[in-house]
Parts: sequence; C-alpha cells; structure tokens
Amino acid sequence: MFDDTKTNEIGLITQQIAERLKHRKETISIAESSTGGLISASLLTTPGASAFFLGGTVVYTLASRRAFLDIDKARVKGLKPLTQEMVAEFAHAARRKLDATWGLAELGASGPAASPYGHAAGTSVVGVAGPADRNITISTGSDDRAGNMTSFTLAALSHLLATLKEFD
Repeated sequence: MFDDTKTNEIGLITQQIAERLKHRKETISIAESSTGGLISASLLTTPGASAFFLGGTVVYTLASRRAFLDIDKARVKGLKPLTQEMVAEFAHAARRKLDATWGLAELGASGPAASPYGHAAGTSVVGVAGPADRNITISTGSDDRAGNMTSFTLAALSHLLATLKEFD
C-alpha cells in the first residue's frame, strides 16, 4: 500500500527532526488533512516523542477544522483553499492551540479525484509556523491516493527539517 523506500526515508528524516527538537527543548503541534495522520504517526515512531510532540489532529472536514483548531473566520474569509496563505493560517492555529514552539499544517487533494476547489489530485500545501514561517506547494502529478499521502508526508517532514536546520 505504501512505498517502502519513502517510508524508510520518512523514518530517517523523522529521527533528525526528533533529535533537533529534543536537543533544543522545542515542541510541535500538527494539523493535517490529506495525509490522514501519517505526519503525526511518523513523528510518534521516535522513542521519547513525548518530549517534543504535543499533539496532532486530522482536520479533514470543515467541522473538524472548526472543532480542533479555533481558526479565526475573519482571518481566512478571503483566502482560497489549498493555498500557501491558507495553510499558513492552519499552521499558526495548530501552534497556538497547544502553545507549541512549532506548528505544521498540511492540506491537500490526495486523489483519485481533484479537490472540490479545482486543484488536481496530487496537490498539497504545507506550512510551518514558529520562529520562522515557511510554506510550500507540492505537486506529484499522480492520482494514486496512498502514494500521494506518503509523498505529502515525506515532503512535509522534509520541509520541516529544512526549516529547523535554519536554526542550527
């Protein structure tokens, strides 16, 4: 179901993230959508994750986003879905919700169909909020749901690690 090569790469990246966060005594909170909890699960595979992982939620629906993130409607009113601006708001909300050093958010269309907003399957946006804010857009060009979920997870964790490295 999931690509073993990517799964191994995720494990290596996760280890580096964990080491950095633990060494710096920093914490993270996650809000993910189309990855379905894979980002959080990946971080939790690391022994001692409770030292840095405050929590995460899958905000797959509007109802879950409202219930778990307390996003200010006025701040997102004019923002388009699946944009870097929107994911930045989600990352900040995840960070605020648990008073974490870092917040990471992922929103996407894993497939096989396009999003209701017209984004092609294989499109995701990832936001990191904290001492630095960094957002990226990912496009796999694929409609393979499980493959996209893994690719989005790998891209999100790689993006987080790159952001953390800026502060080494």
